Amino acid sequence: MEYIVSARKYRPMTFSSVVGQTALTSTLKNAVKNRKLAHAFLFCGPRGVGKTTCARIFAKTINCENVSPDGEACNECESCRAFNEQRSLNIFELDAASNNGVEHIKALMDQTRVPPQLGRYKVFIIDEVHMLSPQAFNAFLKTLEEPPSYVIFILATTEKHKILPTIISRCQIYDFERMDVPHTVSHLKMVAGKEGVTYEDEALNLIAEKADGGMRDALSIFDQCVSFCGGNLTYEKVLQNLNVLDSENYFKLVDLSLQNKVPDVMVLLNEIIENGFDGGQFVNGLASHLRNVLMAKNPGTLPLIEASDRLKTKFGEQAQKCPAKFIYQALRYCNDCDVNYKASSNKRLLVELTLIEIAQITQEDEAGAGRRPKKSLKSLFKKLVASGQKNAAAQVAATGRMAQRVMQAPKATPAPQTPESTPTTSLNPPAVSQTVSTTNTPPLTPPARPSLGMRLKSGGFSTSFKQMGMAKEEKTVVDEAEITNKEENSQFTQEDLSREWLSMCNRMMAVKELIGFSQRLKNVQPKITQHPNIELVIDNKQLLDQAMSYKNRLRMTMAKYLHNGNIGFNIRLAEANEVKPILSRREIFEKLRRENHAIEQLAELLDLDMA
Repeated sequence: MEYIVSARKYRPMTFSSVVGQTALTSTLKNAVKNRKLAHAFLFCGPRGVGKTTCARIFAKTINCENVSPDGEACNECESCRAFNEQRSLNIFELDAASNNGVEHIKALMDQTRVPPQLGRYKVFIIDEVHMLSPQAFNAFLKTLEEPPSYVIFILATTEKHKILPTIISRCQIYDFERMDVPHTVSHLKMVAGKEGVTYEDEALNLIAEKADGGMRDALSIFDQCVSFCGGNLTYEKVLQNLNVLDSENYFKLVDLSLQNKVPDVMVLLNEIIENGFDGGQFVNGLASHLRNVLMAKNPGTLPLIEASDRLKTKFGEQAQKCPAKFIYQALRYCNDCDVNYKASSNKRLLVELTLIEIAQITQEDEAGAGRRPKKSLKSLFKKLVASGQKNAAAQVAATGRMAQRVMQAPKATPAPQTPESTPTTSLNPPAVSQTVSTTNTPPLTPPARPSLGMRLKSGGFSTSFKQMGMAKEEKTVVDEAEITNKEENSQFTQEDLSREWLSMCNRMMAVKELIGFSQRLKNVQPKITQHPNIELVIDNKQLLDQAMSYKNRLRMTMAKYLHNGNIGFNIRLAEANEVKPILSRREIFEKLRRENHAIEQLAELLDLDMA
């Protein structure tokens, strides 16, 4: 007798034998009973959950001559017998993965012109419909929207997002669910009973977990394990055949971590790696185990664990021993390891460090524990910082006042040069400095330095850690700039805004303490959102904080030089999709050459290059 794999041999033939899709099959049966059939259906969902099977059962049932009161086919009429013997002329199946061209769809459309010879409907089942080419979809549209009254289309796909919206809008959509572990185990028990296979519940549970929601995968794995085990499925043999790590390793690892036994954890990891298991998969398995332990801490979340009753009991026992803080922190470590695993050049070391951190979560701080020290450095500098607070505050106030005057200073006119004079830059700092000096601003002189010299250098002045905190507070106080031209309401364009923004940044460079800040502001382009409102999108948190401290001055300067006192000024952090690399002039030139063939030809013809 020819051997038939279980996935084909035990393929459901009626709606009632379909596993795990109760709501969907009930809807289809009611549609058949009430004779309210759409002309097109779309069955979508993961692999191996019954899409094509339900399409075939549905096609057989709507052509059945004696439909039962509950909406099932009789399997006795000529139409049902023809279908069961695979000789029905009313049901056509097309695999769109290998027949995805326009000619295949046109051939299918030709068959829709001939009415059925036996039964009520011609049913066209198109599997993996997302593989059709755009041209084939377009050729299919008109017929799909208005087919003959005796034609029904059933489309099946695993990737609904790849189907054109115009196709989806013409279909009734049925979403199939993944198979959960209890339903899969129940079906495997039925198959094992009919095949005369003895089994352990743990073994079937392991097969169902390995199938990951697909019944066809579960039956294929079942056949493989039966061949390996010789008709007696035990947990140990299935574990060996599928090369799956025993869950006891995770229970043991968590127990060792709660006892802070780092050496034993390292020995256990070495045994697991020597048995051929990947460190990254082990960490992922540990994360799933910790998640189940977390779910077992509360009876309300216990049903969320897809495992056997014996394992659920063990999860509950371990959950009583694990503090919630330990589980949360361990899950965070596992997630960080998973994120960094692919990029790591020493993957085993990364896994070992992760397990060491997990094993030390509950460990008391002590010498040699290998834990990072508490952050207690702040108190060491209290006396040091106190001596320089007043000088730092005075200096920041003077810097803020000078920044305000520099940003609002008019554009300087370059002075004529003599042959003996020293050349000046295009920004003309001498003219700017002259403007500033007329305001009687006290000169910026470095404050007296603390005795130990613990300081951060920024723009030519020194300040301590706590002085930096005072600096932020002082900047907030100094930045009380008010708009003085509120009566002006001139229109300005994006070009005007960009020009005045660059001019302001150039004027700011005259102040030594603002050179770095102004250079970074040049790389940020303000945009007009809704006139006269301006938005500044910054992709750097440090620059964002610095810009926020000067927000009022920036707004006042733009209001003055754009002659509009009603300007709104919003500063925010850029979203991930808004962050773009800053290109140098050479990179911009190379990009233009790649994108514009005419520029490339001109550059080669005139031998152009960036100076």
